[in-house]
Amino acid sequence: MRPMTSTEARDFVLTRARTAKLATVRADGRPHVAPIWFDLEGDDVVFTTWHTSVKAANLRRDPRVSLCVDDDAPPFSFVIIEGLATLSEDPVALKTWATRIAGRYMGPEQAAAYGARNGVPGELLVRIQITHLVGQAEVSA
Repeated sequence: MRPMTSTEARDFVLTRARTAKLATVRADGRPHVAPIWFDLEGDDVVFTTWHTSVKAANLRRDPRVSLCVDDDAPPFSFVIIEGLATLSEDPVALKTWATRIAGRYMGPEQAAAYGARNGVPGELLVRIQITHLVGQAEVSA
């Protein structure tokens, strides 16, 4: 096992469309974890969520989050991101990001269809400003 540099961690997160596990805090303090599709812009993680989701409710109350992006095949690597989330309902940005994220996970041929489906009123654009990032490479090596 070896620590990743920030550049290696960023490359790991972007190289393949891995699903992140997003942890938020419920009102009673219990953790809530949900899988998300995401992308990066600079030092921000960007994703969308429905306005009535548990994630959205938790983020409105407490913007602190943690994400884990991992590789499920040997030699196993992972990146953990901590940050603060902001929510936006900007329709242009929402559709742009929904399409970009869809292209990352579903391919360019399906990006517009998924972007149209997920870039609608009621969806929220979530931007996480990264405050801490750590990665470990080759955990089983």
